[in-house]
Amino acid sequence: MSSPAQSAAESVVQSVDWLAIAPPTVAALVGLAVLVADLFVGDSKKALLGWTSVAGLTVSALLLLPLLDGDRSTFCLTGGTDVCSYTADRFTLVIQFLVLGGALLAALLSVTALKDADRGLPEGEYWFLLLSSAAGAALLPASRDLATLIVALEVASLPAFALVGIRHGDRKSSEAALKFFLSSVTATAVSLMGISFVYASTGTLYLTEIADRIQHVDPQLHTLAQAGVVLTLIGFAFKTAAVPFHFWVPDTYVGAPLPIAAYLSVVGKAVGFSGLILVTVVAFPSYADVWGPALAALAALTMTVGNVGALRQQATRAYSAVRLLAWSSVGQAGYLLVPIAAAAYSDDAQKSIGSTVAYALMYAAVNLGAFAVAALVARTKPLNRVSDYRGLYATRPLAALVLGFFLLCLAGLPPGIIGLFAKVTVFSAAVDAGLGWLAVIMAVNVVIALFYYLQWTALLFRTPEGAEERHRAPAPLTAAIALTAVLGIALSGAPQLVLRFADTGLF
Repeated sequence: MSSPAQSAAESVVQSVDWLAIAPPTVAALVGLAVLVADLFVGDSKKALLGWTSVAGLTVSALLLLPLLDGDRSTFCLTGGTDVCSYTADRFTLVIQFLVLGGALLAALLSVTALKDADRGLPEGEYWFLLLSSAAGAALLPASRDLATLIVALEVASLPAFALVGIRHGDRKSSEAALKFFLSSVTATAVSLMGISFVYASTGTLYLTEIADRIQHVDPQLHTLAQAGVVLTLIGFAFKTAAVPFHFWVPDTYVGAPLPIAAYLSVVGKAVGFSGLILVTVVAFPSYADVWGPALAALAALTMTVGNVGALRQQATRAYSAVRLLAWSSVGQAGYLLVPIAAAAYSDDAQKSIGSTVAYALMYAAVNLGAFAVAALVARTKPLNRVSDYRGLYATRPLAALVLGFFLLCLAGLPPGIIGLFAKVTVFSAAVDAGLGWLAVIMAVNVVIALFYYLQWTALLFRTPEGAEERHRAPAPLTAAIALTAVLGIALSGAPQLVLRFADTGLF
């Protein structure tokens, strides 16, 4: 017969499901291995570090396949599966696929960027930081308690600060990193204060327990709980670049190496939105009357400011192409917020969340593709102005056609069918939830966005102003462009591959 002390000890012993945690764990271990290997690898063989990182991210993504059989949980409170810190369910796997796939494409872009920098960037540190950030980003959607959620958020964010400012002696890069750092630290501080209020009100950090206990909070603690919910949401609004917490985005994207800007535009957003979904729909469903109107207002403000900011970009201004993509990403964040806000008013919150995830998958594929073509153009025109893309079809017809396709997807026009269907899905989520005013604002913003997307697309096929030299595109960069193009075309041909999440839900 076991003693009471032995039973108590057994209750806190964790049985770790190593297969469930394999994707982020492998990314972290490969990052450490690359950092150590950098000490022993000569300058002539530094490229091996990059290809090792690409292989590590590929293996991490492939390790998602054995998890498709069913939900798996680990680090559970009492050895069961009801209250756990890590859960690999459908939502987790889809976001992890988006994160690891986005990191893999950013790594392919980085192989070329580091080679072009000619040892101007520290390769070992670069790959370690990228893989560490990817590991944190992959951990976050699986987090089911607020402590793990914040740790994952910071593991994803802290290496990103260093990656933005990794170009030593570059004032623009240093300023971008400082602005990114200050805004992110502020967001974390606000989130931690909100989480402390929630913990004081409920006595737990587990999302499912919070959802149950926060409904029965002592009346004296009701205001404290409300403040906790609001502050937690504000912290995640910073991470998603929602207006008015977006001011860091344009300068950060311009100052960062282009592969890192691409990484932040997709993986950074996936981190913010998956965290926002977990705290709203899973932890605070009973406070939908608090976060629903707030997110609806943020969505309207974010899409409007983002699209107007993109519209105002001057084609001849230095880095205007990257700035346009940065402001466009703010506008797209507004669209992504719409279904989350609609979940507060809808009878089927899972369907609304599925709409956000479907849109995020479409956005990730085509936005990474647009950044990949921008990286190709930047090799010969480092100022990366929108006007530099004039006549791209004459010198690089395939790159021009692919970029035009990506821009039409973002605009929601044929042949970018997946972009059109994804916008219709988001629009339907707003209408079904009774948010007609938000649907109207979204429709107006889609029309505004058409102007600058079509203007850039038309520029690709105009007569070039002067003779241009042809340069052979590096294999990793070509592979990144090809992969995103194939994915975008496949999704346009079979949009049900991602749009089914809007019908079946994810939790």
